[in-house]
Amino acid sequence: MIRVYGVSSSRALRSLWAIEEVGVPYEHVPTHFIGDSKKPEYLAVNPNGRVPALVDGDLTLFESMAINLYLARKYDGGLQPKTLADEARAVQWSFWGITEIEPHVIQMLAHKIMLPEAQRNPANVKAAEEAIERPLCVLDSALAGRAHLLGGGFSIADLNVASVLGMVRLVGYDVSRFPNVERWLGACLARPAFSRARTR
Repeated sequence: MIRVYGVSSSRALRSLWAIEEVGVPYEHVPTHFIGDSKKPEYLAVNPNGRVPALVDGDLTLFESMAINLYLARKYDGGLQPKTLADEARAVQWSFWGITEIEPHVIQMLAHKIMLPEAQRNPANVKAAEEAIERPLCVLDSALAGRAHLLGGGFSIADLNVASVLGMVRLVGYDVSRFPNVERWLGACLARPAFSRARTR
């Protein structure tokens, strides 16, 4: 049986969401990113000491986007793009999410929630909020007149980008200035598989 390591309060939420979408049986191994991920038994699975990780038979994977692209390709569940061009776009959007969106979201999270109060810097939050506007304009334009990033409905491209951007809800960032993004993100995060993943 497939094993997924991590907890939903971490980047592992992305892979828990993906495996819930594809609908294959799996074993969830709760592994917290503080403490558990540095234990020898987990380091034998992922020597980086980070979550998530996935074990599927003889294959062990780390990095949430790689795990998700693999799950979509192998098990589909409606997530796998139907053409080579759309598969390439799914990879493009997945990389885009972790390079253009995630650093700014992490900066907001750090200085609004994660760091001790004395170490938080409102200027860093403001800078991140300003910096995220440009990629959100790109995403808003890409979603103009369409429900999903690729043709053929909800796909791994939507899941991967929404799983990154969805973290802005934790810090109260208002995406309503980007109406296409707001509509699309709301629809993505309303999916039953996402709700199930959040309980893990």
